[in-house]
Amino acid sequence: MIQKIIFLLLVVVGQTYAQETPVKIVDEEIPNRLALYAVNESETDYDILLTVSGTGFKQRAGTPRWFYVPSASKVLISTLIVERGKRAVYTYDLQLNDSLSRRSLRKPAEPVKIKPKKQITIYLTEACTTCDTIMSSLSESKYIFNSHILSEKPEIKSQIAMALANTRTPLDSVRNPVISLSGKLYTEIEDYEALLEALRKED
Repeated sequence: MIQKIIFLLLVVVGQTYAQETPVKIVDEEIPNRLALYAVNESETDYDILLTVSGTGFKQRAGTPRWFYVPSASKVLISTLIVERGKRAVYTYDLQLNDSLSRRSLRKPAEPVKIKPKKQITIYLTEACTTCDTIMSSLSESKYIFNSHILSEKPEIKSQIAMALANTRTPLDSVRNPVISLSGKLYTEIEDYEALLEALRKED
């Protein structure tokens, strides 16, 4: 059952979950080179076109190519050769396209953790019978999440107990984790699939 209660304490552990840009460019220094990666922090696959300009480096000649960057992944797009005794200073233009093309280059993609559309906070209850399974699946998933063991956090436990006091599932009768999705409390989510369904559901 969904508990439609805004849990004020969540402000303390909350984060802003609006995504500004679904794909960003990050660089990593390697000997005499600068590797440029596209990091897709969304749940949508994209083709991207990266155009780099600047000083202190050389790059592969030719027309820039489109690259396929899957959801929740990091892909090496370009390697700049740093000129001896200089520092690479660059700017870039990035184009995104979610209408994927078979012509886009496909390179190995490294999975990354991303923020879900709704912030996930797991409150582990003392009599929980499904916590281990849900926590294991979440840890292996692409999502960033927070978790708290209620027996170790008496103040949080008290807040949740008050939030659930006048519902059909008071805290001492809950056998699942109490799950907050952007402040909305759920007490009957028993597995990861049900959690995903709640994440997808429009409020």
